[in-house]
Amino acid sequence: MLVDLPMLWIIILDIVAWFFFHMTISLLLMKVPDSWYEKTQKGFTSWKWEKNGSIWQSLFRIKDWKKFLPDGTMIISEGYNKTHLPATDLESINKFIIETKRAELTHWLLIPPAFLFFIWNPIWAGLIMIVYTLIANVPFIMAQRFNRPRLERLYRLTLNRQKKKKLIKN
Repeated sequence: MLVDLPMLWIIILDIVAWFFFHMTISLLLMKVPDSWYEKTQKGFTSWKWEKNGSIWQSLFRIKDWKKFLPDGTMIISEGYNKTHLPATDLESINKFIIETKRAELTHWLLIPPAFLFFIWNPIWAGLIMIVYTLIANVPFIMAQRFNRPRLERLYRLTLNRQKKKKLIKN
């Protein structure tokens, strides 16, 4: 601990700091244009070991609990609600894919600030902040990495169906 504060002030500072980090990072990433998420694939594509997202179901039974994860639109109403796919047209699917990228990046960026808490917290409390940020963010990252490959597959299927319909009409 670099800064010595009474425990009550540490608790207040922890709450205020987490609120600040959550809101600032979330709001900043909402300002990033959809076009950036559309063209950016690095880090958002499934790794081979993820087996197109199915690893999350086989190891963690994600389908059983992901529905209980709160959506950010409960706090920031301007956000995109990811509790369900609103429609199955290409535009809706693409927008949902973009929002899974935005959500994943948000939750990745919410992890590093935990290390700043060592500045004013005792070591044991700093460690609790790291555990907290992992518990509070990793399930959301997993949900995005599970959903996105499924959405991308749906997007490809929908696109192929539309192409076939156009060929039949012509």
